[in-house]
Amino acid sequence: VKCEASDVSAAFNMCYCLFQGTFLGRLRHFIDIIDPSTLFVSELWEAQRIKQAIIHPDTGEKIFMPFRMSGYVPFGTPIVIGLLLPNQTVVSTIIWQWLNQSHNACVNYANRNATKPTPTSKFLQGYVGAVTSAVSIAVGLNVLIQKANKLSPATRMIIQRFVPFPAVASANICNVALMRHNELSEGIDVLDNNGNVVGSSKIAARHAIMETAFTRVVLPMPIFVLPPIIMSYLERFRFLQSHRRLLLPIHSLVCLVTFGLSLPVAISLFPQMSQIEVSCLEPEIAMATDCKAVTYNKGL
Repeated sequence: VKCEASDVSAAFNMCYCLFQGTFLGRLRHFIDIIDPSTLFVSELWEAQRIKQAIIHPDTGEKIFMPFRMSGYVPFGTPIVIGLLLPNQTVVSTIIWQWLNQSHNACVNYANRNATKPTPTSKFLQGYVGAVTSAVSIAVGLNVLIQKANKLSPATRMIIQRFVPFPAVASANICNVALMRHNELSEGIDVLDNNGNVVGSSKIAARHAIMETAFTRVVLPMPIFVLPPIIMSYLERFRFLQSHRRLLLPIHSLVCLVTFGLSLPVAISLFPQMSQIEVSCLEPEIAMATDCKAVTYNKGL
């Protein structure tokens, strides 16, 4: 039986729209999208699935490998491990937070809504703002903990392990908002039921950025909370106390597993191609279409 590429594409797109309607459907979809095996292309049906993992839906251009969602876990896990290492100094905190927000900034930019061009100056503003906020919060919390004389050294070390979460979560919000600020001023394209551009909406852009920012707060929650708890428990075992060299590999494995499980859950909270009622948008959008709802690319 012959199967044309266009038939495969149409069938896949229909399944994609059905899956995007529920959280579990989106979860299954994004597990495919973040699958590192999509970094290597194979057959036709697989290629259609892989296309959604490596090609930007607005530009049609290939996303650079480290900044794809399928590359988020492989390229981001080493940074997460570094952020969660115990006994951090001010210098090491600054370095790891800088590396983390540099990677996040590039991921946010590569997976943004790209229906409108983004000046390089906006990218640089988002990058500087995110790195500055992350480093400031992380270093500030570490200084406060070190000055807490009433805490025992062991308690102080445990608390320090949880410092990356508030630093990263707050910086992630700044990162998304600043990296995609141009969308708020220019608006993003909204589409009718036939995929035709109805107009540009700043309100839709605000919804897209708020939804993306929320996922960036949910994402680091298990990544930076569970590993410190798990490692604090495992470090009590005599075997690991006598084999300290195993702590780093075990720590790395725990970070990899939590990151791999957290990412599809976080980005499945909202559909990438989201819908919004026309009555909630600008009057000129409502006048330009008969549709009750329009679609926009939220971005990832």
